[in-house]
Amino acid sequence: MDILNSVFLFIQNELLGMEWMNHLIEKVLTDIGMDVNGRIGGSIQFFLYDVIKITVLLCVLIFVISYIQSYFPPDRSRKIMGRFHGVRANIISALLGTVTPFCSCSSIPLFIGFTNAGLPIGVTFSFLISSPMVDLGSFVLLMSIFGAKVAAAYVVVGLVIAVAGGILIEKLDMERYVVYAAVHSDNPDNGSRAMTVKERLRISEEQTAETFKNVLPYIIAGVGIGAVIHNWIPESWIVSVLGSRNPLGVILATLAGVPMYADIFGTIPVAEALLDKGAQLGAVLAFMMAVTTLSLPSMIMLKKVVKAKLLVLFTAICTAGIILVGYIFNVFHTFLL
Repeated sequence: MDILNSVFLFIQNELLGMEWMNHLIEKVLTDIGMDVNGRIGGSIQFFLYDVIKITVLLCVLIFVISYIQSYFPPDRSRKIMGRFHGVRANIISALLGTVTPFCSCSSIPLFIGFTNAGLPIGVTFSFLISSPMVDLGSFVLLMSIFGAKVAAAYVVVGLVIAVAGGILIEKLDMERYVVYAAVHSDNPDNGSRAMTVKERLRISEEQTAETFKNVLPYIIAGVGIGAVIHNWIPESWIVSVLGSRNPLGVILATLAGVPMYADIFGTIPVAEALLDKGAQLGAVLAFMMAVTTLSLPSMIMLKKVVKAKLLVLFTAICTAGIILVGYIFNVFHTFLL
């Protein structure tokens, strides 16, 4: 048992967390005369370490997930989800969301395709909620920083919100509030021919390069904000707003995340810095969920395909679920961390 625990810790800290690289960066900065315990030196160390770590993990994860995703083109995904009914359909839809795009804006075109294909509205919304909030990449990155318990709990509650939200929308009979739009494909045979391994690898490489190019600005911005929080903002400020003494911390964190637009790779450095400064775990994770699921750009894009009443309901369900989950995390934070 001790051996397994040691192996697990090595994977979490050295392989995924890349602690060895943090020590290497610290040594290099110290050797060139920089004080890593000071604000400037500490900020530079935080920035270099997180940018390099997230970039390496991101590229590996995008490649792997893109390869997996090549087996689930939209047509095949629609056929898979069409085989299930009831709660099982919502669960399958939410699970399919974990191997699809990395932000809500890129999930919406697939959502449109699913609704046009005649899939139940609740099933399509389970996918729409799950896709940006929960994916394989978020699990690995969360595990590298917060540990396996937090990562697993985050994924599970994200899937629960997706399934519950889809079921509620289905029960409320909101089908009439969807604005159907034609979805065109440049390749009419898309998904009908099995790709070779070489083709899947090529597509994975292209998607890795394209996704990395799109999310790199958010990584740099997120790490930069995290470095400022970690080294320049007094801990007392964070504790007073997002700490355990403020019962509204989770709500404030959720509302703060809505105007932002980023994927989970850009929010994790900010969350890491907030947690180190004394923010509650529930507030930190609520902030992450709000940024990835309820950002204003994605809401504007979603407004084009659903009417106002359904958009308000979707936002309310996600917001309520995120806030509830945030407070639950606060209750169990001692066990999870």
